[in-house]
Amino acid sequence: MALRDELLKSIWHAFTSLDLDKSGKVSKSQLKATGNFDLQDFNRMCWTLSSRKNLDRSQLLISNDDAFKIWCIFNFLSEDRYPLTVVTEEIEYFLRKLTEAMGGSWVEERFEDYKMQLTSKQQSLTAWALIGLVGSGHFSKGVDRQALSMGINEVYQELIMDVLKQGYILKKGHKRKNWTERWFMLKPNSISYYVGEDLAEKKGDILLDGSCGVEPLQDKEGKKCLFLIKASHKSFEISVSDKKKKHEWILAIQTCVSLLRQGRPAPHREARLKRRELRLKQQAEQEELELRMSELQSANEAKQLELENMRQALEEAATDAAEEERRRLQTQTELQDRYRTDLEREQMVRKQMEEQVAQKSTELEQYLQRVQELEDMYRQLEDALDDEKRARQEEEVVRRLQARLLEEESTKRVELEEVHLRQQRAISETEAEKQELEKERLAKENALQAAMKQLEQLEEERQGALEQYQTVMKKLEDAANNTKTWKHKVAEHEGMLRLIQPGSKGQQLITNWGPAAFSDAELMVTSWGKKGTIS
Repeated sequence: MALRDELLKSIWHAFTSLDLDKSGKVSKSQLKATGNFDLQDFNRMCWTLSSRKNLDRSQLLISNDDAFKIWCIFNFLSEDRYPLTVVTEEIEYFLRKLTEAMGGSWVEERFEDYKMQLTSKQQSLTAWALIGLVGSGHFSKGVDRQALSMGINEVYQELIMDVLKQGYILKKGHKRKNWTERWFMLKPNSISYYVGEDLAEKKGDILLDGSCGVEPLQDKEGKKCLFLIKASHKSFEISVSDKKKKHEWILAIQTCVSLLRQGRPAPHREARLKRRELRLKQQAEQEELELRMSELQSANEAKQLELENMRQALEEAATDAAEEERRRLQTQTELQDRYRTDLEREQMVRKQMEEQVAQKSTELEQYLQRVQELEDMYRQLEDALDDEKRARQEEEVVRRLQARLLEEESTKRVELEEVHLRQQRAISETEAEKQELEKERLAKENALQAAMKQLEQLEEERQGALEQYQTVMKKLEDAANNTKTWKHKVAEHEGMLRLIQPGSKGQQLITNWGPAAFSDAELMVTSWGKKGTIS
């Protein structure tokens, strides 16, 4: 939007409020000239003049400054037609951006309901109706006044002040090389930085043009997320808090430089122009459609007039036809009187002719009846032939089906016989294996019984050996007892008891009953300790 159009809209509000009698004129005494011109001050002055008369602050939840910002936004979004209004599409655009700025979620259904109410009354809103809509909190329920004010300010900064991005970031000085936190504001052709976000003290500007550039830097000097802004005369090193902000700032600056190179306006202004061009195009199409409808209506009216003329001509023709019919009826009456006599004369001839015709009709009816009977017989014959043909066809189909079924049955029977033969062979093999297993089982049972018998015999032999062992042990005990008794008796008779001591390790004698109890050296000694031989 050009500066002239912006000024004209603000001036229109001011002059409309000063035109008390609505005559379209304002006296010179009500005007006041100013020296230095500033667009914001000019808008503020026009706002002051118009708001006194038109703004009702009793129902508003916003401050006067927020209402002024909405008024400026209205001037930006309104159509270039007077009286100024903003259409529903621009209302939705503004409310959507305001909701996003407040951190809320856009509710499409609520606006559609409001849009239907608005369409039923009018197609657009005035500046004061828009201020009342936002100030009443209809689309900001659940949001406090501070958040609403901050949202209005953010939208105002973007749409009116052309602030594409803003925030606190660190800038490296050119002289002292120290890092200072500043409030940066990015506009389409410049970057301004201030001491704080209240914009009280401006510290400098970075002018942008098509030759400017921005590039990321490596972390250094303990600073992270660095990037460099290359302006026409200087370069500025910038540090932000995280990589996301770094990417956003670089992308925003590159977008501004690209727009400057292409000579295009700010994105929101370009989008507004496109929306307006689209509306104008739709309006032109609507006007063209209305013009075509008007032409069609005119053509329809012409057709209606032509039809009316045709109807009148038909009525005149009907009148002439009625007169002609009257004359024809009169002539017909005269002719009827003239021909009545001839008719009576002809009736006699007709009666005779009718009798002859009746006779001929009877003969004809009989002939037609015979023809009809022949035709019925012919149709019945054709039906019988068709039935026979269909029966033969069906018989052929059934025969083929039976042949196919017989073939399939024979195939299945062969397969079943093969399966039966395989089953018989399997059963025979199973029976043979079963007989072999039965033989093996019987052999194993016989072997088991033989083993059981051998075990029983061995048990009996063991019992017998045990009994023999017990008998031998008893005999040995008796022999030992007898030996002890004999030695005792000998000791008593001889008066000496020889103790058994360990003998020499000479060669041991082997007897028929096993190893001998005495060695050869012991046998050389007499029973009383003297050497000798055994007699």
